[in-house]
Amino acid sequence: MSTLEERVTVVERKVEILSETVDALRRAVESIDRRLHAFEERVDRRFEAIDRRFEAIDRRFEAIDHRFDTLEQKISRQFLWLAGLQCTTMIAVIAALTAALLAR
Repeated sequence: MSTLEERVTVVERKVEILSETVDALRRAVESIDRRLHAFEERVDRRFEAIDRRFEAIDRRFEAIDHRFDTLEQKISRQFLWLAGLQCTTMIAVIAALTAALLAR
């Protein structure tokens, strides 16, 4: 049978081993925490870069929209001129025909 001193020595050794294991776990968790923090920072920077790219694309689309609006206004003005000229020509033809018919 073991003496009390031998049993206390065994318990102390087991406590030391557990203490070392807890310290190792603590270091491992701290290492994981640092790596996770670094990963989060990289992901944040990546998303910021992607956001900047989307903002640039949005600005390009806004410029294209402006160009389409300008083109639409120009076409609209030209259509009004064309319609006006056609109406004027039609009125002139009707007037000429009326004058020719009345002159007979």
